[in-house]
Amino acid sequence: MNEMAKKPATSTLDQDHAAWRQAYDAQIGADREVRNRSGIEVKPLYTPRDWPQDRYAGDLGFPGEAPFTRGIYPTMHRGRTWTQRQLIGLGTPADYNARVLNLIDHGTDAISLIPCNSGFRGIDCDQVPLALLGTCGTVVNTVDHMERALESVPIGSISTAMNDPTPFTLFAFLLGVARRRGVPWSRITGTANQSDYLSHFIANHMFFRLALPGARRVFTDHVAFCRRQVPGWNPVSVVGQHMQQAGATPAETMGFTLSTAIQYAEDCIAAGIEPDDFLPRLTFFFDISISFFEEIAKFRAGRRIWARIARDRLGAKDPRSWRFKFHGQTSGADLTSQQPLNNIARVTAQAIAGIFGGLQSMHTDSYDEAIASPSEGPARIALATQNILREEAHLCDVIDPLAGSWYVETLTNQMEEQVLEVIETIDKAGGMYAAAEAGLVQRLIGASARAHQERVESGAEKIVGVNCYADSDEAPEPAPYRPDRAAMESHVAAFRRYKAERDNDAVARAIDALTRAARDPAENVYARVVEAAAAGASHGEIIARLRDELGFGHPLIVD
Repeated sequence: MNEMAKKPATSTLDQDHAAWRQAYDAQIGADREVRNRSGIEVKPLYTPRDWPQDRYAGDLGFPGEAPFTRGIYPTMHRGRTWTQRQLIGLGTPADYNARVLNLIDHGTDAISLIPCNSGFRGIDCDQVPLALLGTCGTVVNTVDHMERALESVPIGSISTAMNDPTPFTLFAFLLGVARRRGVPWSRITGTANQSDYLSHFIANHMFFRLALPGARRVFTDHVAFCRRQVPGWNPVSVVGQHMQQAGATPAETMGFTLSTAIQYAEDCIAAGIEPDDFLPRLTFFFDISISFFEEIAKFRAGRRIWARIARDRLGAKDPRSWRFKFHGQTSGADLTSQQPLNNIARVTAQAIAGIFGGLQSMHTDSYDEAIASPSEGPARIALATQNILREEAHLCDVIDPLAGSWYVETLTNQMEEQVLEVIETIDKAGGMYAAAEAGLVQRLIGASARAHQERVESGAEKIVGVNCYADSDEAPEPAPYRPDRAAMESHVAAFRRYKAERDNDAVARAIDALTRAARDPAENVYARVVEAAAAGASHGEIIARLRDELGFGHPLIVD
């Protein structure tokens, strides 16, 4: 050993740390303060003084066992990797079908459907200008449309996700397709990917279709229906993504999301559903920002907090109810329209954070998603990114590989403290429903969004190609996707013919039955939505009737 590298026999960790600190201070001069997006100060170095090894059992344990910090399954990605669930939505059902079959051929093992923005607004394609249709999602308004979108897709053996706000018409159309094909509903698996009406009310107003009390009623009826009729379906996806993209910090996002899950669980219990009957099918959906270590700590902290909540607060006895199952999407809010190819690097970093954070399924954004609905070439790169990380980078060889890092464990504990503080704030406000209704959550998110934007504008938060390393000779942005106009005209014309030629008496009877169910608390509203869809009612017709009965969704505007 080099004589200069030898340490005195009496050297201690504290003495060595003090010597390093003296050298560090002398070399760096005036050090800058570093804080992550949640406001936690990040030190330049972490040692066993920050996270001593004797905390292993209490903080970590083993994968698949309490406290679940290291993962919800014993094998995690070593035994079964995450499902690749690319969010897809464009053009006509035929356009969607071609894209999804192509992605299945290239390795995706689960699919997702994003409807056109007209669908998110709760109206049919014949109610909006043609030029607005299909640019950000697929125009699906009936069971026939869904059948064409899923042509040759084995819905009885592949997991599907429907980006489908209340009253979940896309799922009703999927069940209609299954019935036509003779596929038992017990074989349908996947997730109601936008069932979280509270996150829509707070942060994604286009998705908020029914008034809060009505949305609450349909939500619990949907959960009850799925537990009886479609046991393999996840009817609850609690969405942290919307709130984080609206400006919430990662710690706030986890706190708000877990508070929302508590609210939904308590509402289902109040409706007579046992916690162990629905909690195993409760899932989460999160944004993965480029704040790499912070995101990993967010997921690790959230996983062990949820296990305690499900067991101790909600009374779940089945260990499957304690599992924090989550889908992660790389953050579109971090992507830039400037120098869009840089987004490939951003997405890769985000995806690694999600993998190290222990996700169960993932969507990697295409590099052009800051501009428009992803085009085919960038979508393939996004999918290949996951394949490369899994197959070439060997990220699945070791479970929770950052465990034991003094920094990561310290940060996980700090994130846990902040998340618990957020949950306490929401509890004191009467729960997530009351906090959202009063605008508390919206105001907290707004304050965090402003603080982050100020950091970007001041240059404290660097964004390559935006406020640093900008290129005056930047290449032109990719052209946004536009569906074929003639094909969309034909699609809308066929929809109008469909409405004229269907059995309109049967549709009227089904819509009237939906009305009666909405007026009778003893009836399951969602069962009538499924029946109306099967009878030929359209997406817009079903929502229009429920808006008449349960109220139109008007988001709260806060200062």
